[in-house]
Amino acid sequence: MRLHNDMIEIERKFLVTSTAYKNEAFASNRIVQGFLNTHPARTVRVRILGNEGFLTVKGLGNETGTTRFEWEKQITVTDAEALLSLCEPGVIEKIRYEVKSGKHIFEVDAFEGENEGLVVAEVELVEEDAIFEKPKWLGNEVTGDTRYYNSQLSKNPFINWKDET
Repeated sequence: MRLHNDMIEIERKFLVTSTAYKNEAFASNRIVQGFLNTHPARTVRVRILGNEGFLTVKGLGNETGTTRFEWEKQITVTDAEALLSLCEPGVIEKIRYEVKSGKHIFEVDAFEGENEGLVVAEVELVEEDAIFEKPKWLGNEVTGDTRYYNSQLSKNPFINWKDET
């Protein structure tokens, strides 16, 4: 099966070592999301980001976890709220901060609720081996570690982890 390039997401994910990103952020939004399906080969996510709703389907990642299929459509917040009521248990709540670093924008997610204490930064790239400027607060890379996928955090939240990180 051949996929359109606009349906391929290439991103790397990192832990965050300090709160310095908050001072560097040019935007922040609250996100509430749930999953209609958390199967690794095809997750289906419902998200409310600020005052917008989205329905997203993600495919299985490649060997490194850097690249995977992603399809997303905007929906009304009313529809998103209705779909959230159908989701599997484990709603994800977080504040997303957007930080420019060089030519890239990092999305830094500070999780709340059962995932409080977890802060993860993602950067989208045009190719897997693209070079990007790393902010000082960027920690260990966790790209491909499925524990950090939101779909998995909804089932096994950070509060349950015991010295796994």
